[in-house]
Amino acid sequence: MGWNFINQIAKSFRVIAITRENNLPAIEQYLIEKGESHHANIEFVGYDLPKHLRFWKRGSFGSLPYFYLWQRTMPAFIKRKGFQFDLTHNLNFHNDWTPSFLWKLGKPLVWGPIGHHPQIPTTFLKPFGLKAILKDKLTWAVKKAFWQISPSLKKTAQKSDLVIAMNQSVKEVLPIESKQLRIMPSVGTLWVAQTEQKSQDAFEVISVGRFVPLKGFDLTIKAFSAFYHALPSVERAHVHLRLIGKGPLLDQMKEMVKSLNLEKVVSIVEWVEKAKLESYYRESNVFLFPSHEGAGMVVAEAMSYGLPVVCLDNCGPGEFLNDESGIAVPYQAYDKTIQDLAAALQELYENKEKQQRFSEGARNRFEQYFDWDAKGEELRKMYTGLLKSA
Repeated sequence: MGWNFINQIAKSFRVIAITRENNLPAIEQYLIEKGESHHANIEFVGYDLPKHLRFWKRGSFGSLPYFYLWQRTMPAFIKRKGFQFDLTHNLNFHNDWTPSFLWKLGKPLVWGPIGHHPQIPTTFLKPFGLKAILKDKLTWAVKKAFWQISPSLKKTAQKSDLVIAMNQSVKEVLPIESKQLRIMPSVGTLWVAQTEQKSQDAFEVISVGRFVPLKGFDLTIKAFSAFYHALPSVERAHVHLRLIGKGPLLDQMKEMVKSLNLEKVVSIVEWVEKAKLESYYRESNVFLFPSHEGAGMVVAEAMSYGLPVVCLDNCGPGEFLNDESGIAVPYQAYDKTIQDLAAALQELYENKEKQQRFSEGARNRFEQYFDWDAKGEELRKMYTGLLKSA
């Protein structure tokens, strides 16, 4: 996401992109092999904390405190380098509970896209045990602590000239004025050629993501099971669910598929090459994604292939849809939510005209909000407006 935002900005402006030093070799190699004309507008600069301040970071371990310190020391690094610029943009990491310090540079500041995963209702975590429940509650407590008591975070919100929020929930937790706020989902993908007409005989359901509690794959499997077993036996041979991903819940998901007698109609595929994933999208009729997250890259990806989306009505995937691109099911009791997700599948299965209309609607929704070029044009307008009023 950070890479694509920088690419879009560079189509209209000169960019000094500050990243970690260990990213530079891969970036330089990419530019040599696949560089485009607008890449000449980007100067990539590496910056890391001194070794004595980062010896403790190992892979993803310690990434949050490292990012905080990286941000905290960034203004001094920029001043020391003597960069000439007109506007600053704190772009990546995508959470709304870690402050930026770029306002100290005295230039117009764009912050975002930022956001957060909502707290998952406890009843939806029970299938994964006490550990998952406690982890979510602890994560949420940390977020609330930052929102409520971090003076640096409040300062960032006050000093930002423009805050890009990935969904509506950001304004509920940060002191942001309406004139500061723009809603732009952080996720996006590239345009793909118009897909061929979907098969009218088969009903292929697909879901993609990490096999972790956040993604709600228990709901995916159980909703499909309820839909499948309610069909007349003669029709069951025409429906299929494909789950693509990997993660710690893989064995649990396999056991769930077996216990629900779905082994012949549910395929679990570990991560595949992009070309193969594209073929799976093109073969599918519906994207089922009852995730609890505040975003969802794969939703934008699925919509680019004209797939109607069935998801939860939340501040993540639920906000991505409109009434003509999918069905967002409200949170209710656990079993009732599964029944409603199954009913949404049933509705799209039975109503081929609606399935086709939603397919076209998903594609239109993608073109307006999730195509990177569309996001680039929005960024250009935002920057231009800020620079004119500076």
